[in-house]
Amino acid sequence: MSRKSDEPSVSSTDLLGGRLRPLLNLLADGEVHSGESLGDVLGVSRAAVWKQLQKLESLGLQVISEKGRGYRLCGGLDLLDEHTIRGQLARDVAPLLCGLQVVDQVDSTNARMLAALDAGAGHGQVLLAEQQTAGRGRRGRAWQSPFASGISISIGWRFSGGVQLLEGLSLAVGVALARALARFDVPDLRLKWPNDVWCRGRKLAGVLLELSGDLTDRCAVVIGIGLNMRLPAAVAEAIEQPWIDLAEVRPGISRNLLVAAMLDELLPMLSAYPDSGFGAWREAWQALDQFAGAEVCLQSAQQRWCGIERGVDGSGALLLDIDGECRAFHGGELSLRPAGSRAP
Repeated sequence: MSRKSDEPSVSSTDLLGGRLRPLLNLLADGEVHSGESLGDVLGVSRAAVWKQLQKLESLGLQVISEKGRGYRLCGGLDLLDEHTIRGQLARDVAPLLCGLQVVDQVDSTNARMLAALDAGAGHGQVLLAEQQTAGRGRRGRAWQSPFASGISISIGWRFSGGVQLLEGLSLAVGVALARALARFDVPDLRLKWPNDVWCRGRKLAGVLLELSGDLTDRCAVVIGIGLNMRLPAAVAEAIEQPWIDLAEVRPGISRNLLVAAMLDELLPMLSAYPDSGFGAWREAWQALDQFAGAEVCLQSAQQRWCGIERGVDGSGALLLDIDGECRAFHGGELSLRPAGSRAP
C-alpha cells in the first residue's frame, strides 16, 4: 500500500508525560551524577531531582545513592530512540514506515494501535514502549515488560481481501524475527507453532496478532511483539514457562539496532504478504521448527490431542500425526506442548 503523507500518527499518551525522560537520559550511562549537576542540567532544584529519582524507583529501576558523590542507575539503560532507529533502516524499507513513536510507559501497545486503526489511522505505524503496564500474550496471559528490559512493539497494517488472506501470518512474523536476530549472531534460534521464537529450548519472544475491521473485506491487523533482552530476577520469577533473554546468550546488543533490524525484515514481509501468502515462508518456517518429528500435545479449552508433529501446511496449520492419520490444526486458542509437559 502507498504511504499517505497526511495520515495521522498513532495517538498514544505517554503516561509519564515525558517528564522523566531527561533524567533517564542523564543516568542511562550508569555513571555517578551529583544531585547538583543533575539539577543544573534539568533546570530544577535538588529537591525536585530527589522526587524524580523516587519516581524512577517506582518503575522498578534501581537508583544507587553514593554518599558525598551522587546517584547512579544500577547497570545503566539502553533507551529506545526514534531518530536512531530511523537512521538504521534500510533505504528501501524507510518508505514503508508511515509513523514511528516511542513512549516511556503505556498500558498496551496493541490496545493503542487497535484504537488508532479503528479511528482510521494506523497503517504502517509502529509504536514502541519502554514499559507496558497491561501487556498481554496469547490466551489472555500477561506479558512481563519491566522498564527498558526488552522490546515491546506493535505494528499496524491494513489488508484488502479479508482475514483469509492472513493465514499463516503469525508464522511468517516468527521467521522475520528469527532473521533479524540472526543478524546479531544470536545462537540456536527456533520457532514454536504458532507464534513463539525460542532460543536454546526456551521462549525468547512472543507474537500476538489482533484483527480489526471487516473480516471479509478490508481488515487491519496489529502485530504485537514482546522480546526479552535483560529481565530482572524479581520479574522472571512471575513467568510461568521456560524463558531466556538476550543478556544470557548474546549480551550487548543495541535495542535500537535490533528494532531497526526487526523492521527491516517485518515491513517488507507485510507489504508483500497479500501476493506471496504463507507459501513463500513455509519452507523457512519448517527449517526452524522446534518440534519437528517430536511427540507433542495440542491443548484447547476442552480437548487434547497427542501425536507426532509433522510441520505445517500451506496455510500455516499444524500437521499432527495421530495414530497414522495426519490431521491439520489451525491456531486460535490451541497451545502446543512437548508430550508429558505439565507447563501451562
